[in-house]
Amino acid sequence: MKRSNWMMGIALSVMAVTAACNKPATSQNAAPAAAVTESFEVVTFAEGLEQPWGMAFLPDGRLLVTEKAGRLQVISKDGKPKLVSGTPAVADAGQGGLLGVAVDPDFAKNQYIYLSFSEPGEGGVAGTSVARAKFSGQALTDLKVIWQQIPKVKSNNHWGSRIVFAPDGKLFITTGDRASYREKAQDLTYTFGKVIRINSDGTIPQDNPFVGRSDAKPEIWSYGHRNMQGAAINPATGELWTNEHGAQGGDEINAPEAGKNYGWPVITLGVDYSGAKIGEGKAKDGMEQPLHYWNPSIAPSGMLFYTGDAFPSWKGDLFIGALKFQYLSHLKLDGTKVVSETKLLEDKAERIRDVIQGPDGLIYVAYDSVDGRIVRLQPK
Repeated sequence: MKRSNWMMGIALSVMAVTAACNKPATSQNAAPAAAVTESFEVVTFAEGLEQPWGMAFLPDGRLLVTEKAGRLQVISKDGKPKLVSGTPAVADAGQGGLLGVAVDPDFAKNQYIYLSFSEPGEGGVAGTSVARAKFSGQALTDLKVIWQQIPKVKSNNHWGSRIVFAPDGKLFITTGDRASYREKAQDLTYTFGKVIRINSDGTIPQDNPFVGRSDAKPEIWSYGHRNMQGAAINPATGELWTNEHGAQGGDEINAPEAGKNYGWPVITLGVDYSGAKIGEGKAKDGMEQPLHYWNPSIAPSGMLFYTGDAFPSWKGDLFIGALKFQYLSHLKLDGTKVVSETKLLEDKAERIRDVIQGPDGLIYVAYDSVDGRIVRLQPK
């Protein structure tokens, strides 16, 4: 069903208020934030998409959008999608498919883009992989897989798959624990439940924390994660921030640091879906606490630090999609502390898979459905 007429021109006024139901992981109550009003309207930018998952803008203003089933679309400035040829084969099952996308910082010179996907193997196994290809017109060429999760296993869930360039040109990749393999999130010989850091050609940076160790994969940056489906660089610090799904409760925001252990599944602020306890408790020496957590879980997805001029009072704020409760979480920060949460787009009642900022300073949101579309928040 086409919904542009339904969406076009819907106007909202949003007041930033403290979300008293949420507490940072320190268990201290969030401090009130000053009330700030930003009026905006929500308009449909592109439609006719099937389960859009990842988005990335090209330097010329066109938008790349991955579709879970394995298609890549390039959307013109006026919102018209066109299919891109040359994408890799994907294992489109469960939560797997064609997932993250990133554009090389030197795209104007090298035309490289990067795709994260569930790569199939023989016998029904699959693993998170990242491919690099040249993008020209509507086609990918010279596609090469530059990083693979080894071994591949039989599991359809928890792929992670956000890919983010750091200011130094290194590429961060988030991976999930692959659900039934969650104990491997603590095992440094596996890349399940890890943040991966590589060079843009797939080689390993020599300053990675586990380089030279025989008992660890050299591409690992941090470990003990469950399923990171949001990642962004904090513009104030240049550091990576991620969000990850807990089990029942305990969804987290982290700023993963080199070599550190984020606890899963030894410690967690949630419980199993059966209600059973997971691991040893909520804290343990040598394991990091999150910067913020949600209980109940919101199922966090794409993640954006806003830096644009269209909404001046939102500069430096964090935006995260909520798949479960179907809203866009707007988080006010004081350094690394979340001081308030406002729920945007809650009245639309649709799963938000990704959120990014456009070159125009507007906020673009991908609705994850078989009748998927991209909407845009712009000043009213």
